[in-house]
Amino acid sequence: MSAPAAPGRAAASPVPGSEARPGNSVEEAIQAALATVDDPEIRRPITELGMVRSAVLGADSTVRVELLLTVAGCPLRDKLRSDITSALAAVPGVTGVEIDFGVMTPEQRQALQTRLRGGGGATEEPVIPFAQPGSRTRVYAVASGKGGVGKSSVTVNLAAALAAKGLSVGVVDADIYGHSVPRMLGTEARPTRVEDMIMPPQAHGVKLISIGMFTAGNAAVVWRGPMLHRALQQFLADVYWGDLDVLLLDLPPGTGDVAISLAQLLPNAEVLVVTTPQTAAAEVAERAGAIALQTHQRLAGVVENMSWLELPDGSRMEVFGSGGGATVAESLTRVIGAQVPLLGQIPLDTRVREAGDNGIPIVLADPDAPAAQALNAVADRLAVRRETLLGKSLGLRPVGR
Repeated sequence: MSAPAAPGRAAASPVPGSEARPGNSVEEAIQAALATVDDPEIRRPITELGMVRSAVLGADSTVRVELLLTVAGCPLRDKLRSDITSALAAVPGVTGVEIDFGVMTPEQRQALQTRLRGGGGATEEPVIPFAQPGSRTRVYAVASGKGGVGKSSVTVNLAAALAAKGLSVGVVDADIYGHSVPRMLGTEARPTRVEDMIMPPQAHGVKLISIGMFTAGNAAVVWRGPMLHRALQQFLADVYWGDLDVLLLDLPPGTGDVAISLAQLLPNAEVLVVTTPQTAAAEVAERAGAIALQTHQRLAGVVENMSWLELPDGSRMEVFGSGGGATVAESLTRVIGAQVPLLGQIPLDTRVREAGDNGIPIVLADPDAPAAQALNAVADRLAVRRETLLGKSLGLRPVGR
């Protein structure tokens, strides 16, 4: 299907790299334009991924592109068609675009997998990139002692807030039994499989994976420890996350199998404890945080959710009491022997629940709401990418004797 250029296209600015200059042919401009198109899932140029089989300019000034999809029935085919057409239509001398979609062979998909993983053969055991020396990804395990404290709401809002700040963010819905992250981020998309790799869907700029993407409807997941461990391992090793700044894991409540597996798979993960002001919830949250002492993980801090309800007259109603978050932070500071900060207090607001049900986190749906402002403030404190000395010159000189 031909896509003619828009009227007046000849006067439009060409795409970067396609400017007319000595020795720069239309064919070279076409290749440069294609290089500006990213695969929507992998977020790398289609030319770099080996997806462009050919791009030929015909005598009628129409570019005919043969594009290889990673899998048949790719759900983002229309997005690719639109992006390629837009990029090529901006090249001077091009009046039409035709795209013929094919599918990669198993050998081509294997080559793509090897390229994305940075080398290594097909028989190599997949590794968890976030657990490797030199990883610059900050990993936050969002934990709570009990359910019903809004841990998942805090997770998705922090993820959306961090992504809105320009960071590359991923979320693992590790609450296998109570998975809710896809709904709260407003997506029903399914992952795409490329050989042994899984391409995670994205919503609001956040890459995410959840067991809910692999179950039929609202089916319950009835698994024991070893299967939970394997699922978490696959989410971390088999999913192609790319170069993340921050990875958030929404853990199930308590200190069970998933928390133990996480400590084994990601010993460098930092624990973020969510509680409410209620004394009973705070006491349970202390136990969830204290597990970091046994697993030797760092405690990033405490978030107190549902801290108060703001009334129309400007006063506050402390529905669940007060002081729970500060109590947990102080108690964990004593137990751990290092400062555990209270990162923020999130007001109780029905808009948080409504936004989650609608699939648009409150930090995006209503950024001026007090709860959104409080969540953004917590995100500001977490938005720090870990630096590594790997490959850097330390500027050290031997001392002369």
